[in-house]
Amino acid sequence: MFRQTKTVFEKLRYLNLIGQQPSWRLRSTSAKEKVVEYQPGEKIHGFTVREVVAVPDLFLTAVKLTHDKTGAQYLHAARDDSNNLFSVQFRTTPMDSTGVPHILEHTVLCGSERYPCRDPFFKMLNRSLSTFMNAFTASDYTMYPFSTQNEKDFQNLLSVYLDAVFFPCLREQDFRQEGWRLENENPTDPNTPLVFKGVVFNEMKGFFSDNGRIYAQNLQNKLYPDHTYSVVSGGEPLAIPDLTWQQLRQFHATHYHPSNARFFTYGDLPLEQHLKQIEEEALSKFECINPNTEVPSQPHWSSPREDHVTCSPDTLAPDPARQNTLSVSYLLGDITDTFEGFTLSLLSSLMVSGPNSPFYKALIEPKIGSDFPSVVGYDGSTKQASFSIGLQGIAEKDTEKVKQIINQTIDDIIERGFEEERIEALLHKLEIEIKHQTTNFGLALASYIASSWNHGGDPVELLQINSSTAQFRQALKENPRFLQDKVKHYFKENTHRLTLSMSPDEAYMDKQSKAEKEKLQKKIQALSDCDRKEIYDKGLELLNAQSKTQDASCLPALKVSDIKPTIPITPVQIGTTGTAQRPLHPIFLFPWLRLMEL
Repeated sequence: MFRQTKTVFEKLRYLNLIGQQPSWRLRSTSAKEKVVEYQPGEKIHGFTVREVVAVPDLFLTAVKLTHDKTGAQYLHAARDDSNNLFSVQFRTTPMDSTGVPHILEHTVLCGSERYPCRDPFFKMLNRSLSTFMNAFTASDYTMYPFSTQNEKDFQNLLSVYLDAVFFPCLREQDFRQEGWRLENENPTDPNTPLVFKGVVFNEMKGFFSDNGRIYAQNLQNKLYPDHTYSVVSGGEPLAIPDLTWQQLRQFHATHYHPSNARFFTYGDLPLEQHLKQIEEEALSKFECINPNTEVPSQPHWSSPREDHVTCSPDTLAPDPARQNTLSVSYLLGDITDTFEGFTLSLLSSLMVSGPNSPFYKALIEPKIGSDFPSVVGYDGSTKQASFSIGLQGIAEKDTEKVKQIINQTIDDIIERGFEEERIEALLHKLEIEIKHQTTNFGLALASYIASSWNHGGDPVELLQINSSTAQFRQALKENPRFLQDKVKHYFKENTHRLTLSMSPDEAYMDKQSKAEKEKLQKKIQALSDCDRKEIYDKGLELLNAQSKTQDASCLPALKVSDIKPTIPITPVQIGTTGTAQRPLHPIFLFPWLRLMEL
């Protein structure tokens, strides 16, 4: 699955009940108490403990480890939560738009050495009690997470995941199915025309049929033009057919290596068991390498730039003359600076979130356009963060006006700052959201730390949000113009800013179709009769493989004895509201809290 990520601190939503720990919460701290006993330097199943840190804000204890042999990084979050999570992520930095990390994400899930059946992930659905199973390709990393509440199921899924990412079959047939292939339109009829096919090829054609995604992808490519962010990691449809099976295998060899991996586990299961299984089934079979996947900082521009892209007209637009988009994007600091990222994310919320924000009042209320663009505010999903502000649904004649409004609003913020009440309200909201527990808290943590950790940031520091909040309050106390100075530095005086406009082109889809046909014809013209025969034969082979019943007996499965026969009881405390008694479990408190917010 390809996704355009946007990592901001608001993604963390934990426990929905004001600061104190409520009486109905499970008070057992066995998972946390166990890991507190670890000491820095201690050796555990091929790993060395580097740090043990209590994170009381989130009711967990974090353990940072490094694998001795390969250098793989590991973070364990011990918390009294039975919904345990595992994820492994690799820094994947493509230098072209063939979509190699995205296609590889699909292809490793097509069978492995130990589990060679096709599509083991799908077949595990009815052999597992998983609460989540998936994989994601971002701009510069690929992540494979799962979660489950059953200990044996965790071990089973971990075995399947480890074998998939480190020892995949990577068959040519799987590459052709998941990536791209030339095939007869009707695979059983050699007289039908040859066409491009492939899961990722078709997925990305659909991806780029959305104007918001076209704009977002172009903005990133043009704001970071000098390295991996200048290409489409998910794959540009016209570039995908340039990828070869051999290139895919080579990318796996260098990027899907423990020396380039970051492991994360969460929950109440024992850490030692995780480490033992990961070491025995995967890491012990590797040596340390230098994967050479570091992303260099984008060189800072000496002057601002402007660019323009086109898209397909929106046939459902209320006003066909108002389909233009324009925004100004600014390159910010490195996301590994936790406090600076926290400050800029908070600043972004003050500037664009809600009807009382300056940019909402300046851009949305006058109804010059329909809404903010698909990319707005702080984006911490790349090595260096960015901030974007603009408007979509505007007339071409109003583009200059939008630029003027943006510049004027920045000047106004520098002069007037923000109301103290808004700052306090946002901080209070954050403090509540830190305590809000989602149904898959571990997955929220894994997603939250992924980008910064991917570039060497401290994931534990990211989790200590109350520390950042206290530091922010202190900075504001020492310098009342703290936020205004940030606006002046990052926006007013920043020469690395891009003004990107997008307008509809009636011929856009025809141009895309023509370019694809030309690409196809170029491929076909290079074929010999023997090549055509081979394409037809491989098409039949793939069709037969897809229709053949697969033997999934090699996959692990739960037994009845592995499943607890009892249902967990959630304790509920009875309290009084006025003269009426009512349960104090959060499922009952939630509507009341929402009313209080309103």
